[in-house]
Amino acid sequence: MPSNQDIHWAELRTVARQAARMAYAPYSNFFVGAAGLTDDGRIVSGCNVENASYGLTLCAECGMVSDLHRSGGGRLVAVAVTGPDGNPITPCGRCRQLLVEAGGPDCIVNEDTTVGALLPGAFEFPAEG
Repeated sequence: MPSNQDIHWAELRTVARQAARMAYAPYSNFFVGAAGLTDDGRIVSGCNVENASYGLTLCAECGMVSDLHRSGGGRLVAVAVTGPDGNPITPCGRCRQLLVEAGGPDCIVNEDTTVGALLPGAFEFPAEG
């Protein structure tokens, strides 16, 4: 796993910002994008997609994890979540659990924390290998 210094955070934030601009958020006007670095060096992304039935809304992190699997799988090692302005947004509780399964507790989020720190006591995630 790369160290925090080896991750090109500016690039991840740029991809997340671009994804946020594509979000479908007619109800909240809260546009969110997520970009993740995989263990094999790919960058995957997603944006939020709202629904009139609020429970069906998909967070940006959901789209990003879907893109992870669509593009070949692997593990997330770093994630940036932003609005269209590029400012970091902390993942919601549901997405924290999603990220712990897709990247593990050591996956770095927004350059300054880990998924494990955001969600102590998370449900178990599949063992690697």
